[in-house]
Amino acid sequence: ENMYYFSELALTLNAPESGTAPTDSRRRPDQRLMENGRWDEANAEKQRLEEKQRISRKRREAEAARATEDGTPYDPYKPLWFERKKDPGTQELA
Repeated sequence: ENMYYFSELALTLNAPESGTAPTDSRRRPDQRLMENGRWDEANAEKQRLEEKQRISRKRREAEAARATEDGTPYDPYKPLWFERKKDPGTQELA
C-alpha cells in the first residue's frame, strides 16, 4: 500500500546505500519526496532545483559575454566529473 505504483524493482534500485558519492541521484531531495508519495512537494523541489540551474547557467553566459565585450580573459565552465573526448569507435565527441 506504500509503493505508490512503483514496482518492487524500482523501489529497491533507488534504496539509499552508504558510501555513495554526494552527487548520486539517489540523494536528490525531489526523488526522496516522490518515493515517499509527497508528489506536490517533489514537483515543487524539482522546479526549485531546475530554476537554480538555469540561473547559474545564465550567470555563466552573462560573465562570458561581458568578458568577450571587455576583451578580458574568461575561463569557461568546466565540469568537475566529466571531460570531452572523442569516442574511439565512432569518432564523435562525447
